[in-house]
Amino acid sequence: MEVRRTAPVKLVVPDEYHDDLHETANQFRYCANQASDYCWDNTNYENCVTSNSKARDALYDRLKDETDLNANLVQEAIRRAVHAVDSGVDRWKKGKRTNKPEFTSWSIVFDKRSATFYRNKISLATVNGRVEFEFELPADSPTPYEEYVLSEEYEFRASTLQYDQASDEFYFHITTRKVDDDGEAVEIEVSDDTGHQTVLGIDLGVNSLAVSSTGTFWSGDEYDHWIHEFEKRRAEMQQRGTQAAHNALLRLGKRERAWRKQYIHTVANEIVDEAVSHDCDVIVFEDLTDIRERLPYAEWHHVWAFRRLVEYVEYKAPEQGVAVEQVEPDHTSQRCSRTDCGFTHEDNRDGEQFKCLKCGYEVNADYNGAKNIGLRYMRKRTHSLRSSPTSGSADAPVDVRITGGTLNSNGYQAV
Repeated sequence: MEVRRTAPVKLVVPDEYHDDLHETANQFRYCANQASDYCWDNTNYENCVTSNSKARDALYDRLKDETDLNANLVQEAIRRAVHAVDSGVDRWKKGKRTNKPEFTSWSIVFDKRSATFYRNKISLATVNGRVEFEFELPADSPTPYEEYVLSEEYEFRASTLQYDQASDEFYFHITTRKVDDDGEAVEIEVSDDTGHQTVLGIDLGVNSLAVSSTGTFWSGDEYDHWIHEFEKRRAEMQQRGTQAAHNALLRLGKRERAWRKQYIHTVANEIVDEAVSHDCDVIVFEDLTDIRERLPYAEWHHVWAFRRLVEYVEYKAPEQGVAVEQVEPDHTSQRCSRTDCGFTHEDNRDGEQFKCLKCGYEVNADYNGAKNIGLRYMRKRTHSLRSSPTSGSADAPVDVRITGGTLNSNGYQAV
């Protein structure tokens, strides 16, 4: 089945409607978390609810009464939670670590009944009724919006509205499905192993908690600062030795754990948003199996953060239609990420800086590592397809999203 996701379309939202959308997002998130609470069981995955109809029958009436959302938004929030729980159960069955899905990011899922498209505007259901917003479209034509959303060959599917706090702007990520003349979905043989993929590589480290192949940095400075502040306050309380200090120490521990969890949730949300905003199909991390051996200088809270970050992204990303993969970590920090070079030597990296001894390529070391992680997945997948007698294609394209463009097996390709 051919499903298309257009590039994010910016909405023109007057100031007087910001509160409407923010409150709609808050109530949508509330419904999703209530559904997650109902569906998840910490004791046995067989007790988890992965049936959308069962969850809807149990929760819909209550959530509809407790919120100002219309019926379709309540149902989409329940469906989102069920899908996330189902993904978590699948990981649990495979013996992988997982947790109850928790929805913290700003996002609202609209179906074709809660969102109506016109050529230059959209009507969205909010907590205060229907509101129309104009699109800010690029000048070139046809745009992906015109080609897929306005085309009679495609029908609108459930899509996501997201908010960029830094710019105070709203973006709609639109998904469509191809239909025939009778309005029936067109079935197209598209193998997950042979379709085009665009990859976002993520490097995890100490100086920068995470760096993406698109050049986005999540600094570890703030994380380290507050961890050390908690440790300092803990040491002061331990020196007092009183019962009051002991009780305060317990409360401090709870606050620290909650803060660390929330901080990593925020970074995970932003990594998923980075993938979605760059139309990436896959987020790729290094395999963390031997992370303690590879980063002997990393403190316990760094290792904890790495593992939790990957876990959170693994269940958040599928909600946005993005897969998560891991690759072998060997030499990704020492290899030159230029596709026409690839020279690998331990002296290429000097702290936070990378400089290839062969070609002279000089760049931030973590950014170089993030590109190499994406490239390793690309080469692994391409090799797998070429060696498979049933793949049907020896040239299935895989691109690694980087700053200002993509990298593929043939080198740099601007976009």
